[in-house]
Amino acid sequence: QVQVVESGGGLVQAGGSLRLTCTASGLTFGAYGMGWFRQAPGKEREGVSCISWSDDSTYYADSVKGRFTISRDNVKNTLYLEMSSLKPEDTAMYYCAATYRVYLIDWSCRNPGHGVAYWGQGTQVTVSS
Repeated sequence: QVQVVESGGGLVQAGGSLRLTCTASGLTFGAYGMGWFRQAPGKEREGVSCISWSDDSTYYADSVKGRFTISRDNVKNTLYLEMSSLKPEDTAMYYCAATYRVYLIDWSCRNPGHGVAYWGQGTQVTVSS
């Protein structure tokens, strides 16, 4: 019923750029924030960047600040992540997710085990050296 689908991943050289796109359907308008999370093999899933659905409040992990930009289109229920100056350590499966509105967007993004309501299937981003 609730569908979260991401796309745009791929293989890119270090220093390159990628744009991830996420579409969400079946969600109540204004009830959720949206965010991007990633997980590399053997590591915990971490919040990369999140944005409030009702305003422009955003959160960025320290590791991606200045390189990634999150944006949204509420009318189209679409979320974007512009990634530039990519590094090999950015290699991971990237997941789009809807976060609980009751929590501050920063907290939800830092606590995917509690702050996330719905997950996408993921899109692989691989950055070669």
